[in-house]
Amino acid sequence: MKIGFLFAGQGAQHVGMGKDLYEAYPEFAKVFDDANVDFDIKECCFEGPIEKLGQTRYTQPCMVAFAVGVTKLLQSKGVKPAMAAGLSLGEYSALYASGVFEASQVIDLVAYRGKVMEEAVTGRDVGMIAVMSLDRESIKECCLKAQEEFKDTPYNVAEVANYNTPIQVTVSGDTPVIKRAGELMIEKGARRIVPVAVSGPFHTSLMKPAGDKLAERFKSEIFGEMSFPIIFNSTGRELEEGKTIHEMLELQVQSSVYFEDSIRYMIEQGVDTFVEIGPGKTLSGFVKKINKTMTTYAIEDVASLEATIAALLG
Repeated sequence: MKIGFLFAGQGAQHVGMGKDLYEAYPEFAKVFDDANVDFDIKECCFEGPIEKLGQTRYTQPCMVAFAVGVTKLLQSKGVKPAMAAGLSLGEYSALYASGVFEASQVIDLVAYRGKVMEEAVTGRDVGMIAVMSLDRESIKECCLKAQEEFKDTPYNVAEVANYNTPIQVTVSGDTPVIKRAGELMIEKGARRIVPVAVSGPFHTSLMKPAGDKLAERFKSEIFGEMSFPIIFNSTGRELEEGKTIHEMLELQVQSSVYFEDSIRYMIEQGVDTFVEIGPGKTLSGFVKKINKTMTTYAIEDVASLEATIAALLG
């Protein structure tokens, strides 16, 4: 068995996430109690409302606190991966698991990331769509055509945000442009276009202001060494020679996430068992769509944590 950890990204959050883990495990509770953020992270996670929990500036530290707490519990039982990846925000949780960040540091860092991502597009009509069953080249072609139609307007962005599975790609940008791109994709043969509930055009060029602010912030952050490889979103590979982690994180916020490519690479490296650290089971579902022979576990509460540990160590 060769284990790969997968860390969920924004969109998997739900009210009540982590509450039973908080009550059952003092080590998990300590992560939430020690989180140094400018809002009540326990109240936001456990009681909501979902409208608040779904705002980027709150979602990001809440999700990472959950991931840090679960990672600590797994490590305390001796469950460690050969490598790890995260979807978007989840990349920060993966880097924490590998030893690059301290717990309080990574929660504080993503709280800052969430704020600058919100600020990057304040007042702009933006969104995201999921494209079902259309090839990558056709999707990119439709995005370029839609952008061309809107080139004489100030709002003309439609770009691929996530390559999730062979049959699901997300496109983000200015709402009228992505709507038009979706129409072109249906004409090209896409099976469905589904709106995605996010609060910003993540992983597009519209996030460059956030990337610039993160680059400045990283100058004062201490980055540790990775204890196991992280597969980075923007390349679908391990850290390349000559690149730094802070460069990859600056790039990540404003470029496409190659999640499918990351999973295929991990499988090529011998990973046969994926443990999703949630909440939710989205990434486990993605893995099965990429390669249905893989063994997957998803940890989102006490029951799934205990069952996963028993399966992995039994």
